[in-house]
Amino acid sequence: MTTRLSTSKTSVSLLRTLLASAALVSSAFLSLQAHAEVVNLGIGIQNTTTNTVTAGIVIKELKLLDKYLPKTGKYKDIQFQVDWQNFTSGPPVTNGMIANKLQIGMMGDYPLLVNGATFQNSNDTKSELIAIIAYNKDGAGNGVVVRKDSPYYQLSDLKGKNISVPFGSAAHGMLLKAMEDRGWKDDFWQLSSQSPEVGTTNLQEGKIDAHADFVPFAELLPYRGFARKIFDGVETRVPTMHGIVVRKDFADKYPEVVVAYLKALLEANNWVRSNPKLAAEKIQDWTKIEKEVAYIFLGPSGIHTLDPTIKPKWIQTIKYDTGVLQRLGKVKQFDADAWVNETYIREAYKEMGLDYDKQKASFAGYEIGGMDPLCKTQIKDPRAGGEVWIENGAITAYSSPNCTLAAVKKAASEGKKIDVAYLFDKTYGIKLFADKAFYALDAKQPKHPSIVPFLLKKDATAYAAAHGGKVADYAEVLAAANAGR
Repeated sequence: MTTRLSTSKTSVSLLRTLLASAALVSSAFLSLQAHAEVVNLGIGIQNTTTNTVTAGIVIKELKLLDKYLPKTGKYKDIQFQVDWQNFTSGPPVTNGMIANKLQIGMMGDYPLLVNGATFQNSNDTKSELIAIIAYNKDGAGNGVVVRKDSPYYQLSDLKGKNISVPFGSAAHGMLLKAMEDRGWKDDFWQLSSQSPEVGTTNLQEGKIDAHADFVPFAELLPYRGFARKIFDGVETRVPTMHGIVVRKDFADKYPEVVVAYLKALLEANNWVRSNPKLAAEKIQDWTKIEKEVAYIFLGPSGIHTLDPTIKPKWIQTIKYDTGVLQRLGKVKQFDADAWVNETYIREAYKEMGLDYDKQKASFAGYEIGGMDPLCKTQIKDPRAGGEVWIENGAITAYSSPNCTLAAVKKAASEGKKIDVAYLFDKTYGIKLFADKAFYALDAKQPKHPSIVPFLLKKDATAYAAAHGGKVADYAEVLAAANAGR
C-alpha cells in the first residue's frame, strides 16, 4: 500500500512539473511573438506587362524573395509580410507608393520619371531608381494597333480619328514623342485615356479607330487575330525600358531587404534565359498572356533584353523624356541624377559573384544560333534568321527567312502542327510573328527566292520597288519558300 501511494505521488509531481514546463515554453513563445517586429513590404507588380515578369510574378511563384530575405543579425526577430499587388499600368503603382502602401514598384520609362518627379516635388520621402528590368535600346515594345481589316497603315492615316492610350504610360510617352517629331498638335487626332483591357474591347467593337499600348499588347492583339500593328516605338529611335523604384525611407531602413529582392531578380532572369520555352509556358500559366507572346519578348533575340544594370544611356533617355513632357507642360523639374541609386544592384551583383561594371558596359543579349538543320548552314546573323515552334514540340532556329518558311512547309507536310514561326524585320531588326509580317518577294529564281520580312507595309513596298519583286503576304512567301538556300 505504501509503495502504491508513493508511486502515485511521484506521478502527480511529474505531471505538475511537465505542465509547468509546458506553460513556461508557451509563455516564452508568446513573448517572442509579442516582441517580433512585423514589417509590411508592398510590391507593385504588372503581371500582364510581359517585360516586367522577372521582377514580379516569377519571383513570387518561384519563392525567390523568401530564399534571399535576411534572417540573421538585426533581422532575426523581424517577420516580413510581403504583399504582391498587381496593376495593369505604372501610374497606380506610384499612387500606392505615395500612400506608403507599396514600398517597391515597377513601371515603364515615362511613368518612372513621373514617379521620381512626383516624389522629388513632395515634402515626404523620395523615390529611387534601383534597377532596370528589361529594355529595347531602340524603343521597340510600345506600339499602335488598328483592327485587322482597317484601311490605316501608318500614323498619318489616323488624322482626325479616335485613338486611345493609357494616359501616363510608356505608350503615351511614345505617342507624345511621335507627335512632337512630326510637328502635330493635340488636335491632330482625338486622344482618350483607356486601359489595355478597355482599349482592347473598344477596338474589337469598332468604338475606336486605333489603340496605343505598352508591352505586350501591340504584339498580343495581332497574335490573337483581330488587330494589326501600324507603328512601333522603334521608329522613335528612343530607348524604352521598365525599371524598379523604391521608397527611400524603406531602403534606408532595410537596405539588405532591397538587395535580397534584387538578388531574386537576378536569379529570375537566369531562370528565363536557361530555358526560355519552359519560362514562356509558365508565364502563360501565371499571367494568361500566351506563351508565344511571352517568348517573342523574352526568348533569344527577343524584343526586350533582361538586364538590371543602370546604363548611362538609360539616364540620358530619362532626361530626354523629361524634356518631352516638360515642353508639353506635363511634368515639373526633375533631377534624374539625384534619383538614381546603384548601391543596391551593385551589392546584389557582388553577393552573387557577378561583375556589375562589365554588364553595365554591355548591350549584348542572348541570340538564336547553332546549325540550321534544314539548310545545313551555320546561323551567322541571328537577326537574318528565324525560329519555328512545333506544337507540343521543340523550338528550332534557322539561318534565313527562306529556310525558316521552308521548315514550316516541311513540318506541315509531315503532319506536324505549327505553333508559331518567328522572323525579323529587315529595317529595325525586331522579332516578328511570321504570319503577321509584310514581305518583299522576288521569286524570279524559284530555287533561290528572295524573301525579306517587314513589320510595316510601307517598308516592304519601298524595298520591293528598290530591289525588284513585289509586296507579298504570308501565304505567298510560304508557297515560294525553298530549302535550296
